[in-house]
Amino acid sequence: MNVAVVEAYTGLARRVLAGPARLGRTRLVAVDGPSGAGKSVFATRLADALAASAGGVRPPLVHTDDLLDGWDDQFTFWTRLEEWVLGPVRSGRPGGYRRYSWVRRCFLDRVVPVPPAPVLVVEGVSAARAAVRPELTLSVLVTAPAEVRLERALARDGAQILPELRRWHAGERAHFATDGTAAAVDLVVDGAPDLPHDPERYYVRRGRRPGSDGVAR
Repeated sequence: MNVAVVEAYTGLARRVLAGPARLGRTRLVAVDGPSGAGKSVFATRLADALAASAGGVRPPLVHTDDLLDGWDDQFTFWTRLEEWVLGPVRSGRPGGYRRYSWVRRCFLDRVVPVPPAPVLVVEGVSAARAAVRPELTLSVLVTAPAEVRLERALARDGAQILPELRRWHAGERAHFATDGTAAAVDLVVDGAPDLPHDPERYYVRRGRRPGSDGVAR
């Protein structure tokens, strides 16, 4: 049974901080899921909760959309993430990346620093892919109905992206099926829940997980 459970971001933050560091001395959190599911919102609120649990120090949060070299780089951006961010952090060195401008269609000159820290959050489609799973402290898949995700994406970026977006969605479906993401992650989050809750402090988990302190509804 796919039970919906309301859980606190603070509890998840404590779970991350108590978990093992597997990317060198850093606890790597991957927030995965299809476009428009609510990954960025979830990752931001988790980062806020981690900051509150760690004396106000906010963990670096990397959005993989910032590393894509346009629409055709949907999954092949990973070597860039590895070279610019994961590799340096793994060895205890500062990382950094140049953000891609979807307006100018090029990478900007300014480097966004990614300092080594107790926790690093990476958010984006395929962030929890099989290649990085051995180094993850926590993997999350955020989901939402296809019609909701499409509506959100078009409201955010405009109807002119629809042809590229449909191609993108097809790529997502193929990736998640091949990668087995849903079965491999630690946590599946409902990105469009209908349960009453305070979304700033709580999220809705789907299914039961060992060690959960949530309340089944």
